[in-house]
Amino acid sequence: MQLSVLVIDDEKNIRDILKDIIEDEGHTVSVADSIASAKELIKKTEFDIIFLDIWLPDGDGVSLIDFIKKNQQDAKIVMISGHANIPIAVKSLKEGAYDFLEKPFGTENILNILEEVKKEILEKRNYQLIKEKEEEKIQIIGNSPKIIELKNQIEKVANSNAWVIIFGENGSGKELVAKSIHYKSPRRNAPFVDINCAAIPDDLIESELFGYEKGAFTNAFTRKLGKIELADGGTLFLDEVADMSLPAQAKLLRVLEEREFTRIGGTQKIKVDIRVISATNKNLEEEIRKGNFRQDLAFRLSVIPIYVPPLRERGEDILVLADYFLDKFSKENKVKPPYLSDSVKNIFLEYKWPGNIRELKNLMERLVILYPEQKITPKEIPEYMYKKDTFQKEEDNIKLMPLKEAREEAEKKVIKKALEIYGNNYREISKILEVDLSSLYRKIKQYNLED
Repeated sequence: MQLSVLVIDDEKNIRDILKDIIEDEGHTVSVADSIASAKELIKKTEFDIIFLDIWLPDGDGVSLIDFIKKNQQDAKIVMISGHANIPIAVKSLKEGAYDFLEKPFGTENILNILEEVKKEILEKRNYQLIKEKEEEKIQIIGNSPKIIELKNQIEKVANSNAWVIIFGENGSGKELVAKSIHYKSPRRNAPFVDINCAAIPDDLIESELFGYEKGAFTNAFTRKLGKIELADGGTLFLDEVADMSLPAQAKLLRVLEEREFTRIGGTQKIKVDIRVISATNKNLEEEIRKGNFRQDLAFRLSVIPIYVPPLRERGEDILVLADYFLDKFSKENKVKPPYLSDSVKNIFLEYKWPGNIRELKNLMERLVILYPEQKITPKEIPEYMYKKDTFQKEEDNIKLMPLKEAREEAEKKVIKKALEIYGNNYREISKILEVDLSSLYRKIKQYNLED
């Protein structure tokens, strides 16, 4: 990837050194020796990186940052400073500079900055490139009355800019609905950026949302863009939003109201234009009553509520989805698909599907891998799906044992069933069982439940 670079320095030898190093890497370089000449170039040419000396003949470089940001918001500004000017260089980072170089600098310093900028630019572009094939994958399968109603809602909501909250059980397809709204909307060519609020620890959620400046905290070796900034112009999807901590909720609310934010460790206000779609498997009114969720944030997010029905309420859609997944995984594995017997179809229609579409999807993948081309009968699917008296029989055959062993036995059965339903989606299992990931991994190993 070729970068467009501007070097602003009144010392010819510095300009020449930087120009030679950068051009040797295959990038294009323009040079300026003053603020006035730099402004002319900035008005005419777009730059990816601008190397800017702190002191120039007609003013200080820091004063040029604001001009650059107004004319080229995406340009990365790297300040050039002598040792005595380090405090000013650090101040410039808070004003919006990307990094700083201390004189005398080596080739490696320059190359590292070039690589960091290339990586960041490619990351931002990737969000835009992913959507090219994403639209083709966004299919809401089924024609049950509830799904037809859902599809109609999506069509109406997509053309507006209103914020949406999606309610539904785990595995019911909330993210698919969010993507469907985005890719049918006027924002379809801009990024769809998702963040799982339940999967990120409280102490990391803010840096994920807002990003941070270099040096903002220990190990912040480079600037990182947050999800909000990456979603600019597009859609931000807040999955499991009800699991966000109260302090993070307060900061998110302020951003949503003001449409601007500051990266952690920075002072520059960054304006954003985003549509917010959120989702939760919880009752928000109940969470508000418990003091777990801010009412003002709930009002802000819930302009249009959408309910995604669980799989058990979708009737014949279950069989349509089963056939869809059998065909999909057969193509992926380059095998002929198995087919469901009438008895298995009846079992599927009667079963409650606690893991919803995710459970069905995992089961169909397993059947494709284990039984290609075969007829699927009840013996090929888990017994708990059709033997309703399984737990009663277990109760009748309870063995007396120490309570510690009994607890472990019960724990093992619950985790085993969760693995059968959710496959290796450990994050989902940890949420359902209300246990942290490290404990879940430990217990899976303890009970020899690994694949």
